[in-house]
Amino acid sequence: MQHADRDLPLTRDLVLIGGGHAHALLLRMWGMTPLPGVRLTVINPDPVTPYTGMLPGFIAGHYQRAEMMIDLVPLARFAGARLILDHACGLDRSTRRVHLSSGRPPVAYDVASLDIGITSDLPRLPGFADHAVSAKPLAGYAARWQAFLARGLAAPRVVILGAGIGGVELALATAHRLRSTGARPQLTLLEQAQTALPHIGNGARRALLAELAAADVHLLTGTKAAGLTADGVTLQDGRQIAADFILSVAGARPHDWLAATGLDLQDGYVCVTPTLQSSDPAIFAAGDCAHLTHAPRPKAGVFAVREAPILLHNLRVALAEQGRMRPYQPQRDYLKLVSTGRRNAVADKLGLRLSHPWLWRWKDQIDRAFMAKFTTLPAMPARRLPTPAAAGLAEALGPKPLCGGCGAKVGARDLATALAPLPAPQNPDVLSGPGDDAAVLRHGPGFQVLTTDHLRAFTADPALMARITALHAMGDVWAMGAQPHSALAQITLPRLSPRLQAETLREIMATATKTFRAAGADIVGGHTSIGAELTLGFTVTGRAERILTKGGGTPGDALILTKPLGTGIILAAEMARLAPQDLLLGEAVAAAFASMCQSPAEAAALLTPVAHALTDVTGFGLAGHLLEICTASGTGAILDLAALPLLPGARDLAAQGMASSLAPANRAALHGQLDAPDTPETALLFDPQTAGGFLAALPAAKATSTLAALHAKGITAARIGQLTEGPAHITAR
Repeated sequence: MQHADRDLPLTRDLVLIGGGHAHALLLRMWGMTPLPGVRLTVINPDPVTPYTGMLPGFIAGHYQRAEMMIDLVPLARFAGARLILDHACGLDRSTRRVHLSSGRPPVAYDVASLDIGITSDLPRLPGFADHAVSAKPLAGYAARWQAFLARGLAAPRVVILGAGIGGVELALATAHRLRSTGARPQLTLLEQAQTALPHIGNGARRALLAELAAADVHLLTGTKAAGLTADGVTLQDGRQIAADFILSVAGARPHDWLAATGLDLQDGYVCVTPTLQSSDPAIFAAGDCAHLTHAPRPKAGVFAVREAPILLHNLRVALAEQGRMRPYQPQRDYLKLVSTGRRNAVADKLGLRLSHPWLWRWKDQIDRAFMAKFTTLPAMPARRLPTPAAAGLAEALGPKPLCGGCGAKVGARDLATALAPLPAPQNPDVLSGPGDDAAVLRHGPGFQVLTTDHLRAFTADPALMARITALHAMGDVWAMGAQPHSALAQITLPRLSPRLQAETLREIMATATKTFRAAGADIVGGHTSIGAELTLGFTVTGRAERILTKGGGTPGDALILTKPLGTGIILAAEMARLAPQDLLLGEAVAAAFASMCQSPAEAAALLTPVAHALTDVTGFGLAGHLLEICTASGTGAILDLAALPLLPGARDLAAQGMASSLAPANRAALHGQLDAPDTPETALLFDPQTAGGFLAALPAAKATSTLAALHAKGITAARIGQLTEGPAHITAR
């Protein structure tokens, strides 16, 4: 929901480390009632986080993967939070900063909360890292499980380490799923204790042991694995158990980096008081990574869920520095619903036991109701126009919010009209002005190129915006065959307190400096100001011995594109919370960010020596920039729509009618100069790209070898068509 108080200056930083159940629920509640003046940040390595309650059902085949994943990307937008996709690896409590494993600048906090879960790996078990997978973190296990199923083994052999509730539940789910495919599985469940299922009532234990026997799961207790190999498990007594898939549900332990935080720990878990505060009052913890000193409990998701409202209240008190915190008192016992693979469940509470299919249906209803909290977020209220208003206001505002990045550019026709009256350069050292990717200046025996680019923020993560904007700005330099040399930064910050201004500038400049220096350039100055929203820009100079332009293409040249299309449509979908059909929205957004963050320097180095014409694909879309090449070169072009590389989810979104706010203007600019069928791929020809790839026209004889060289560097490049005899016209088929 949108709130007017979100336009107020931000003065305090709240950082949520981890996307566990407590933090996911907190984000939803925060979106309903944010605390004015707080900048909320979420740090999590993945854009989606699994719901543990549905994992056994997913393994058994009762749920699709997307049904058990909480998508943090739309949840963060709803909460007004910036989402940083990275691993936290340390806390500097003296400076109140979170360190990240990627090496990006640390993130400042005034108040922080930990909900990072636990891991179930066995690092000291020889061969574990190479030959096994842990049940936690769940995302990696889910991916490995799907890959194992895809192998389609007729008699798969599975070994599961750990016969607690989780191990038994997953063993039964595994047996059910494999048999449903027609396979004849051999399942072994290992437990080093003498008794399986130690934390459950006797009646429920007997029922689950009977389920294991009926599923033909071989249970071995009082034994321990000594090592793992590609062929299976070696037990301490020397016996060998063959395995095609090894899963650990044993060895649950906290994340290693917590030991270096200086916080009070119990067996590696963060000790918290009834208010969920650690030994450092500015750091809270919830979920499995926390140890309740006043009321120790086993690790279970039910406690994280019930901690969420208490955590939210106490964080608000800490940030506002007023009010009274509430204590969290966990229930002494809780209902355990253990699924048995088939659509049945065993219930255990206070030693009582029930087993019936209706328990599965009840559990299914509970789990789906929980997930519905994140899939049916309240709708954003529509913006109301004032009455009366000037004529044309509704048309100027448009039917959808303005996109960020290159989706916020002025349309090609309007820009051409504005630039048309500019006079030709008078300075003899200015060899070209508007019209190509960068201006060309005479510089001794060679050339200097000059360009500038600015991006309206499409993410609240300033470091991510800094890297993408820097690469985007340097793209014009590389497209001219030049090497970046120096840059000026232009930064508009939203309204922040002086301390938050300094922290934000620190993240921006550290990231930008690292990005430019990797390209051989230096930031030599710039300008900052305060405005309505974050906008970043860089003016970049470059040097070249030979200039590449858009006008050097010849008929017969092959057209090569070095990055997939779809950044504009995916960013627009993220603003509208519209997911593609084939994957979660957060995963599509993460793939788009990864593409935008990939430096095009290596692609430029491979293309510059062989290209006749080169440009970077940005705001005017592939079709618009290809038409610029055709117009400048006096050629036409043929595009193979089936050959276009596309970002995951882009085609599905185009088929649903999603488009960036700039796409209609890009389409109008091609009127009469493009023949193409009405398909999703055609729609993506008009999609504005931010930090997009290069479009190169090069001799057809060099296309295959150049593509091979690009692919060897890990660059997603494709041959998408060729230049033809003029006039300037594009045929897509």
